[in-house]
Amino acid sequence: MSGQRVNNLCSSHKLPRMVLSLLVVYISSINSAPLGEQEAETYNKYYNYTELTDLLKSLAQRFANIANLTSIGKSVENRELWVMRITKDPTVDVTFPGKPKFKYVGNMHGDETVSRQVLVYLLEYLLEKYGEDQRVTELLNTTDIYIMPSMNPDGFEKSIEGQCTGTDEGRYNAKNFDLNRSFPDQFEEIHVQAEDIPEGAAVMKWILENKFVLSGNLHGGTVVASYPYDDSADHDTEGTYSRSPDDALFSYLARVYAQNNPVMKTGQPMCEENLSETFKDGITNGAKWYDVAGGMQDYNYLKGNCLEITMELSCCKYPPSSQLRTEWDNNREALLAYMEKIHIGVRGFVRAARNEAPLADAVIMVAGINHNVSTARYGDYYRLLLPGTYTITAVAPGYIPMSVAGVEVNEGKATELNITLVAETDENPTTPSIPESSSDTSADSGSTSKAAADEKQGSRVTVQPQDFRHHHYNDMELFLKKFSSEYSSITRLYFIGKSVQGRLLWVMEISNNPGVHELGEPEFKYIGNMHGNEVVGRELLLNLIEYLCRNYGTDPEVTQLINSTRIHIMPSMNPDGYEMSQEGDIEGIQGRNNSNNYDLNRNFPDRFNLITDPRQPETISVMNWAKSYPFVLSANLHGGSLVVNYPFDDNLEDVVVYSKSSDDAVFRMLALAYSQENIQMHDGYPCKELHSYEEHFPDGITNGAAWYNVHGGMQDWNYVNTNCFEVTIELGCYKYPPAKDLPKYWEQNRESLLQFIHQVHRGIKGMVIDSKDGSGIPNATITVDLINHSITSNIAGDYWRLLVPGKYLLNVSAQGYSSVSTHVDVPKEGVEIVNFTLTRIHSYTTGQMTEDSTPILDPSVEEFQSLIKLLSGESGLDKLIMDTPTQSSFRYRRYSEVSEFLRGLTLNFPEITSLHSLGQSVEFRTIWALEISNNPKVQEPSEPKIRFVAGIHGNAPVGTELLLEFAASLCINYGKNAAITKLINETRIVILPSINPDGRELAKEKDCTSTVGMTNVHGKDLDSDFFGNASQRAADPQPETRAVMDLIQERGFSLSVALDGGSVLVTYPYDKPVQSVENEDTLKYLATVYAKKHPTMHLGNTGCPNSSQLGNIPEGVLRAAEWHSHMGSMKDFSVDFGHCPEMTVYTSCCLFPQAEMLPTLWTENRKSLLSMLVEVHKGVRGVVKDKNGKPIVGAIIVLNGGVRVFTGEGGYFHALLAPGLHNIEAVADGYQQQSQKVSVSPFEAASSIIIEFDMENDIFGLPRELVVASAAAAMTALVVTACIIWCVCSAKSNRQKDGFHRLRQHRDDYDDEIRLMSMGSKKSLLSHEFQDESESDEDTLYTNKL
Repeated sequence: MSGQRVNNLCSSHKLPRMVLSLLVVYISSINSAPLGEQEAETYNKYYNYTELTDLLKSLAQRFANIANLTSIGKSVENRELWVMRITKDPTVDVTFPGKPKFKYVGNMHGDETVSRQVLVYLLEYLLEKYGEDQRVTELLNTTDIYIMPSMNPDGFEKSIEGQCTGTDEGRYNAKNFDLNRSFPDQFEEIHVQAEDIPEGAAVMKWILENKFVLSGNLHGGTVVASYPYDDSADHDTEGTYSRSPDDALFSYLARVYAQNNPVMKTGQPMCEENLSETFKDGITNGAKWYDVAGGMQDYNYLKGNCLEITMELSCCKYPPSSQLRTEWDNNREALLAYMEKIHIGVRGFVRAARNEAPLADAVIMVAGINHNVSTARYGDYYRLLLPGTYTITAVAPGYIPMSVAGVEVNEGKATELNITLVAETDENPTTPSIPESSSDTSADSGSTSKAAADEKQGSRVTVQPQDFRHHHYNDMELFLKKFSSEYSSITRLYFIGKSVQGRLLWVMEISNNPGVHELGEPEFKYIGNMHGNEVVGRELLLNLIEYLCRNYGTDPEVTQLINSTRIHIMPSMNPDGYEMSQEGDIEGIQGRNNSNNYDLNRNFPDRFNLITDPRQPETISVMNWAKSYPFVLSANLHGGSLVVNYPFDDNLEDVVVYSKSSDDAVFRMLALAYSQENIQMHDGYPCKELHSYEEHFPDGITNGAAWYNVHGGMQDWNYVNTNCFEVTIELGCYKYPPAKDLPKYWEQNRESLLQFIHQVHRGIKGMVIDSKDGSGIPNATITVDLINHSITSNIAGDYWRLLVPGKYLLNVSAQGYSSVSTHVDVPKEGVEIVNFTLTRIHSYTTGQMTEDSTPILDPSVEEFQSLIKLLSGESGLDKLIMDTPTQSSFRYRRYSEVSEFLRGLTLNFPEITSLHSLGQSVEFRTIWALEISNNPKVQEPSEPKIRFVAGIHGNAPVGTELLLEFAASLCINYGKNAAITKLINETRIVILPSINPDGRELAKEKDCTSTVGMTNVHGKDLDSDFFGNASQRAADPQPETRAVMDLIQERGFSLSVALDGGSVLVTYPYDKPVQSVENEDTLKYLATVYAKKHPTMHLGNTGCPNSSQLGNIPEGVLRAAEWHSHMGSMKDFSVDFGHCPEMTVYTSCCLFPQAEMLPTLWTENRKSLLSMLVEVHKGVRGVVKDKNGKPIVGAIIVLNGGVRVFTGEGGYFHALLAPGLHNIEAVADGYQQQSQKVSVSPFEAASSIIIEFDMENDIFGLPRELVVASAAAAMTALVVTACIIWCVCSAKSNRQKDGFHRLRQHRDDYDDEIRLMSMGSKKSLLSHEFQDESESDEDTLYTNKL
């Protein structure tokens, strides 16, 4: 019975529980229902706070690609102040450079509720229409929109539907403050505490942190658009027009809204409270209507640089919900039209001239308007203006102000005006570059100007080339020099190398700012005459140079091309072959190859086939050139047919078949752009009169391999190895036509040549930016989904990616940064601007990456890091050299003069120099070491240490003189040049000008090959005397060697550079023949940095007789064993025993050149030497310490599982590493091994890490806790056993001494004894009164029985 009752009770309880569970599941299913199934907007109800929150969250989830919901704060009653950000890819970046910010704020007065609902409807409209409605799509793609439906959610909750006049309880916030009377005011002090208006405080903070450009504040109570100022100094209740500097602009903006609202535009709201109230055109000046102190719209204008007007939307403040549909219909068009006005006026970027870095908070002033705006974080600004002509001035602290007169602002899109400012500290400042204004902000102006030019084709008057002839080399050279001289403002003539026979490979640059890469401006190249007997391209490019120069400033198309593009033209890549060719050649091969008889278009590295022919100097020069400039597009002009040929030129099977590249569609677009402008080419049937067979190229284009296979071609190499897309253009059937036919070729190809340049402005371009400091990120990888070909950003962070029109998914990644993806729609004309901002990843620890956890740096540290980045840039060191000219009279110094010179430096610059004797030579000459630092007498282990060495071979003294001049230059400019001063303050520079002074005294001056003085006076080549192991050497080291070995073994050096002579190249370890080299990537990278900063070394053509057997040396860098293999070298010893990478720089072919050559050699090597002072600050650095913060000296830092460095004083370590991701392991006795992954940038100062050791967990392979516990237990047992034995023995001994055994009298005594023994108290046992050690066997037996 009772059991049945229990079951019944259980059943009765289960039923409601089950019902409750089903109800929860049902509610959950509703909440988790697919977002697409949400009910459509009914426009007949108000959303309370909870409903509004749910709706906003669901919209943000549903439209995550264009919407992002955040809260900027909380109300008095703890309700969130929701803001919905709506724009294309709202999570790509916190701030979009080049995309202006707009905001709407509603429901500031809680009882004025129409604004709240209208903004909800606007949100839904924008989100749902994106991608369907062109107007909405363009608005969201070009504008960063923020919408706050309710600024006063507490007041709304207290308001009552149907109350048209409102209530104070609902109007004010929960602490009874009017939020639109609580902002700081220019005419009256507002006494409100921040804690009383958290809503206002949050909005003020929001305004100040964001550079909003335009805003609307939506209210209710009448129907009018009100604009600043809202009050006046006199505070008349009404009737006083308080005019702002932008009064005309404000009234225009207010009118835009009013004219698009059918009720507002009448100017007669007909509100019951005031039927007679009218507003002309539906707008009013705020103070003229009634005086409001502490209003938000004035605060926006005065403090936030944001233009805001206040829109009163309805007579009834809280009308019945049935009226909401009408209110939405009345305001929808007005809301949209007003937002679109954010794109009027002037916009652009302000950047620094020195490094093109963006200048934040630069002030933009408009002459005649006493109100300024400032640039945002990335130097971008937006200045709303009415149509007219203005003078715009940009001002930034530390920079020379720049004014631009005659800036035309037209109806519609904003005029684009970018301004470059020169720093006040710059010497000999150049005129800042101001690109032509453009009314198109989303597409590059190159194609638009082309379209405009096409419309006026009939009316265009251009100057055509007049002198058509074949130009031999000397004639061509004079032609180029002539036009470079006559048009120096837009041209720069330079050469990239020499041909086999020593002819210069000339290039003419044509640009509105020649010699400078302008941020965002693409670079283009034409190359002609690669085959010497195919001459039409050579002559067409000379014609093109003349045409561009003569028509710049008069022809719109030419002017726009030069203003927006950096154009490089190489008329002849094979001048030697040309000189061997003959006019009239139709299909011949004489002169086709270079003078070494190699086909240059079969001489490039190939993706499918190994090219065994030696790389020719012309090929190497072009390869180095192509990697030195951020070329985007290129064409290689040939002859022998009439077609545009595009990659790939060959395939793995080596058969004639279409070999499609990943960008096949892009290449077809590019090829067609050229062929369509050449009627004969586009016909597709070339050379009919020459060939019996009919060759056909549809539309005049062909895939290279589908025509015939070419291995080692230049166009494929460009595509695979650089960011540049190149096609090959066959210009005619005659390879070397008569001169009289040249005008015909020009007419056929002129428009094609121009149209092809325009193609560089297709696809996408933009900046990859560091979120931390706004600087550009070089070498970032830009990948297009489904296209297996990535490109990289330039050194300044700008990039260009050619694409055919369409929709794409882009991904951008960079070493040490989190990657970012976004969708982009490439237009049919022009280029889409897409900027990316990446966040730094500080380090990887045990596989987990941490985003930018770097602590806030000391300003001086941050400043130095910026300097390293600047000096690593394209022109940073050039500017430094320009700012620090040298005036030395170069000559060779013997030992005594070298010593005097060094002592002179220490006497004249005692605060930064210190001279040390390392030892003496065989003939007792001192081996000097000069240290240069800001505190040379105190060791500073945290500073990187670099060693410069020269004179190891006495017959090659150039290095000695270069280092002496280098030392003097550093000392003289310390305190005068900021960059030099900072480098010395942060670096310990040790200079050894002459290791072998005895050999130098014996050397023969002006003898390029003599070996006299090469060795020391014992006849020992010191560079074969550095052995670390005694077993490897036959005799003791020479005294000179010992002195240097001791210095190297002090460790602490991060880099060493040794100067020698006899060639022009750099070698890196090892000199000894080894199978593999640990850390070779780093060693080679450092050597390459030196070579690249040298004007000729990086070309790889030493021109030295003793280097001829090696041929051309890639990038001018070799592993030392490939140069002169030998044992016992200084650089091998430095790596093996000093744990310091060392390179040997061979500064000149001649061992002992004439003194007159020293200034040239100094000029050639100075930039490279300075670059080493920059490189020594890169890699990875840090400190190793234990858990208590104590530095650990002598810890081993293992780099990538191989190379080791050791922590020094203070636990500091520093290691140079090639750019990339590296494994760092730290090992120390008694501690757990630690590992991290660090990212090293070629442009950033060293990644700084902290390695914190924990105690070793394992002992003998077992857990520490187990071993310690076991040891403790064993020790305890041992002590207890010993105590028992000792106590018993002592007791027996005393009993024997007393003549009888002491018997236990009480049980307590026995228990105490047992307790004593179990405790193992050694101290108690030792103090026991019975200590006799004698005991008989009988006693022992008796005791045991007890």
